Amino acid sequence: MARHFNQKLKLLTLQALLLERSDEEHPLTTEELRAALAERGIAAERKSLYDDMETLSRFGLDIHQRRGRGGGWFVGERLFQLPELKLLVDAVQSCKFITPDKSRALIRKLEGLSSVYQARQLQRQVYVTGRAKTMNESVYYTIDQLHTALSTGRQVSFRYFEYNVAKEKVFRRAGERYRVSPYGLIWDSENYYLAGFDHDKGEIRHYRVDKMDGLTVLSQPREGEGTGRAFDAAAYGQKHFGMFGGREGQVRLRCEKSLVGVVLDRFGAESILIPDGEDHFTVTVPVVVSPQFLGWIFGLGTGVELTGPDWAVEAYRRQLEQVGERYR
Repeated sequence: MARHFNQKLKLLTLQALLLERSDEEHPLTTEELRAALAERGIAAERKSLYDDMETLSRFGLDIHQRRGRGGGWFVGERLFQLPELKLLVDAVQSCKFITPDKSRALIRKLEGLSSVYQARQLQRQVYVTGRAKTMNESVYYTIDQLHTALSTGRQVSFRYFEYNVAKEKVFRRAGERYRVSPYGLIWDSENYYLAGFDHDKGEIRHYRVDKMDGLTVLSQPREGEGTGRAFDAAAYGQKHFGMFGGREGQVRLRCEKSLVGVVLDRFGAESILIPDGEDHFTVTVPVVVSPQFLGWIFGLGTGVELTGPDWAVEAYRRQLEQVGERYR
């Protein structure tokens, strides 16, 4: 009975062996496959292995046989190819909102999608110099709960905190829970943010996900102006530089032509660029005028001039004067 049961596992075991131990550079010979099966108590004749390979191939596994010296069986096309896995590993490792422990756990799972030999190459991809990581271990699960709230149209509640110089949590609103109708998740400047309607403040706000504590999905349905299709999370994130708040308006910029790529990268390819003389162009974009936005302009030096509206120009002038005073 045990031998018969083991034979039922033969195809599944073969598939696992091929996925784990073979690739184009490391084919498995028929004898190696037979020996690996025998270690698991599964007998296999050479002829039956050919039939098994045909069955697995018909099932959808991309099995190849290389004949001759150094040949054997191997899996070709996989769900993820090695270059794709390297990109995913790099993204996980460099992602600021995933803790080091969770990064290692996710990378181990990604390694399981390749052969053991390819996994060694993925292990050489994981180190990113000086990458700061979040200290909030629960952020991974908080994001999952927020997706649940968004898909089911429910409100959420949570406490919101900052860190003090001792790296201790200091809760805002004296630790009272926030009640928010979520509109969308935004990934900006290597952080995840929730955009939603704050029921206590009566307006749309955004919150860093890794600074949420004890998030709960509520039974109440989502409310507010962003519950329909009108809310555009991408546009909301684009106009908030570094996701900092400020006064919103249509801002006019006069830029040198060498900065076309910079402007399109920041505001999108749909931005309307209007030639202004031989060496400049103008563009009008929706922006939340925050110190971070003004700092972005300053970083581009004389290549960008903020020309309107007047209140935005005045805000930039005041900030320049305040900074200048510090260095006199």
